[in-house]
Amino acid sequence: MADSSTQSIIVGASPDRVAAVICDFPSYPEWAEAVRRAEVIEEYEDGYASQVRFTLDAGVMADEYVLAYEYAEDISRIEWHLVAPSKMQRSQRGSYDLVGNPDGTTTVTYTLEVELSVAMLGMFRRKAEKMIMDAALKQLKRRVEAPGAAQ
Repeated sequence: MADSSTQSIIVGASPDRVAAVICDFPSYPEWAEAVRRAEVIEEYEDGYASQVRFTLDAGVMADEYVLAYEYAEDISRIEWHLVAPSKMQRSQRGSYDLVGNPDGTTTVTYTLEVELSVAMLGMFRRKAEKMIMDAALKQLKRRVEAPGAAQ
C-alpha cells in the first residue's frame, strides 16, 4: 500500500509563472537533478502534456516510466498518475497545488504517493520520500526564481 506525503514551499513568483515551469517537461533535465530525460508523448488539444515519459537516475534508483497528467482549468492544480507499473514503481499519484499570495508569491503544495516494486523498510521509504519532495520543491523554487526564468 502507498502512503501519501505532502510538503509546501513559497516561491517568489506568480502561480502562472510557477505553472509554466512545472508544465515545461522537456526542460526538467536542466533543473531537476535526477531527471535525465522528460519527453512529452501525448498532448491535449490545448497543447498541455497528457502523457510524459521520464528517465530517472538518482544513483541507487534508476527508472523509466510514463505519467498521465490532468490540469485544473485555471492550472491551479496539476495532477498525475503512473500509466503502467515500471521497474521500480507499482503506482504513483501526485499533484501540485498552486495558491497565489497577496504579496505576489505562490504557495506550492506537493503531494506524492508512491508504491515501490522493491521492498523497502518504512523508515527508509519515508526518509527517501522526504528527500525527493525536499529536492523537488527546492529545485522548482530555484528554477522559477532564477534570473531569466520563463515568464
